[in-house]
Amino acid sequence: MIRFILFALLCCSLLAADSSAPVERYSPAERRHWAFQPRKHPAIPTFEGEDWARSPIDAFILAGLKKQGLTPAPAADRRTLIRRVTFDLTGLPPTPAEIDAFVNDRDPRAWEKLIDRLLDSPRYGEKWGQHWLDLVRFAETDGFEYDTHRHDAWRYRDYVIRSFNRDKPYDQFIREQLAGDEISTVDEEDRIAAGFNRLGPLRKNAGNQEVASSRNEVLTEMTNIVGSALLGVTLGCARCHDHKFDPIRQTDYYRMQAFFAATQPDDVQLASAAEQAAYKKKVAEVEARMKALKQQMAAQGAAEGDIEKQLADLEDQKPEPLPSLFSVKDDFTRATPIHVLARGDYRNKGQRVHARTLGVLLPDGAPELPEDVPNPRTKLADWLLAPENPLTARVMVNRIWLGHFGRGIVATPNDFGRMGSRPSHPDLLDYLANRFVESGWKMKALHREILLSNAYRQSYEHPDAKLCREKDPDNGLVWHFERRRLEAEEIRDAALAIAGKLNDKMGGPGVITPADPQLVHLLYKPSQWKVNPDEREHYRRSIYLIAKRNLRLPLMEAFDAPDYQISCPRRESSTHAPQALELLNGDFTNKMAVFLAKRLETEAGRDPTRQVDLAYRLAAGRPPTLNERRLAVEFLKTSPLREFALAVFNLNAFLYVE
Repeated sequence: MIRFILFALLCCSLLAADSSAPVERYSPAERRHWAFQPRKHPAIPTFEGEDWARSPIDAFILAGLKKQGLTPAPAADRRTLIRRVTFDLTGLPPTPAEIDAFVNDRDPRAWEKLIDRLLDSPRYGEKWGQHWLDLVRFAETDGFEYDTHRHDAWRYRDYVIRSFNRDKPYDQFIREQLAGDEISTVDEEDRIAAGFNRLGPLRKNAGNQEVASSRNEVLTEMTNIVGSALLGVTLGCARCHDHKFDPIRQTDYYRMQAFFAATQPDDVQLASAAEQAAYKKKVAEVEARMKALKQQMAAQGAAEGDIEKQLADLEDQKPEPLPSLFSVKDDFTRATPIHVLARGDYRNKGQRVHARTLGVLLPDGAPELPEDVPNPRTKLADWLLAPENPLTARVMVNRIWLGHFGRGIVATPNDFGRMGSRPSHPDLLDYLANRFVESGWKMKALHREILLSNAYRQSYEHPDAKLCREKDPDNGLVWHFERRRLEAEEIRDAALAIAGKLNDKMGGPGVITPADPQLVHLLYKPSQWKVNPDEREHYRRSIYLIAKRNLRLPLMEAFDAPDYQISCPRRESSTHAPQALELLNGDFTNKMAVFLAKRLETEAGRDPTRQVDLAYRLAAGRPPTLNERRLAVEFLKTSPLREFALAVFNLNAFLYVE
């Protein structure tokens, strides 16, 4: 408690008093909510004659199970474990050779070595980078009607992947994103990171972004994402009125928004002056020809098909934008005065406010920042990342736990408020959050501790599953490992991998692959969907496919990929008929089936039994059962190998991980 009081006083020391602001008070009941309380330092449970709980994580899990009269599931077999952890850390299936090596490794540290190898893989950053991109609603287009492309937004995606692979401390990772431009005006990495503040969808108004309504929407996006992604609270619910459930006042919302009052978009040019001049000249020439054609159309009084085609051709002749850094900067000369807006309406301004953090975590009457304080977003980052902040570490620890168990310790990862779920293991959450901060905010160390636990290595099968389901149907107590369906990107990437076509090239602009012409035609400008001419690029990992808000590939949409409009803290896992139709009839899976059939024939010869065995080892990480082998061999007697390969992509053993 003393450290928490010091934290509050530290926050206040950054602020200057504003005697005109009304004093807001928070009742003891409002401050008592668990998420706003300082983290505890719980004692690790101990058990006599119990050897399952070999780590603090296991001890906390076992304590919860024992309270309900339950026991943990036995350990999963090695084939199951390597497939599970390889997908969890890399988003790809293990190869048959990797599986055999682990299964036959008699070293007592075999599991530990496997985890370390996967954490060191560049594929780790691609898998866990995708989790972060979901959370911050990353896209390479604006959304809304025009859905204009953000030609350099891909640099932010690559920054995220690099950060995970380099095990960048989480506090540094957040500080760079909130305030990279304030940290350095010359470091490209910092400037790219600050593009975080521009990731939200953007409504264009005939190209004019200076109108008050648009600016209000931009500030709303900047503010809301801090609440949902970094603090795990529904801050956006206080935009129009005091929060109905949590102790977040409407003034809190706009004081948080004030940290971004001076934040403006900044495309930092990387081209030379000569390159910029040549670019402007080329654009001017094309636009002059387009203007003449439009005047011709106006003179004729009606649209001419030939002229429209010429205009479209000219539009395609415009040069690609010059490379730049998609970033932001502070411009205090254009800072937006922040008012409390009645019902969130920018035309209905109320009390003027300045930057301040959430009042429930400050002493009553805590002052605001001065209006012209330098580096305001750095001040926000200082508060977010103070070790005593009760939310930031808990929220990220919960996200990493969710990524491994399919359910967070708090089941509502973006809502730690009163309407969210209470933690299933509050002491475990605080233990892990404390470890996270004390380890220097290192994410790989946290992964490692979780994955080395017996809790993670449990089997899906439990000998007393009926009783366990009666007492804990949602598996909140972690009495077994929950089976999960692969995410959309994992399904696509795994299909590429087992078909032998995965291109593991990293980074660069988003790849545009072939899409149904009917979908492309629905775009405001179909010319935006320019398919990459190099077919090898079409086989890149899904994280490198262009993230276009107004067009998602059918396979990705069918398997619950997010829509990039709002923060996605966890993937849903729906089951519906279009999924089977997409796997059976989709262009992608049918194309991969051809490649997989060729691979089976090349590596297993023409023996159907060997082909079936190899297919299962590639797709399911295990040999087929006797019945699976019999049915598949019978099928191959009357059907082509390509049809069997297509069936493989429809197997539950391919689509699910236990």
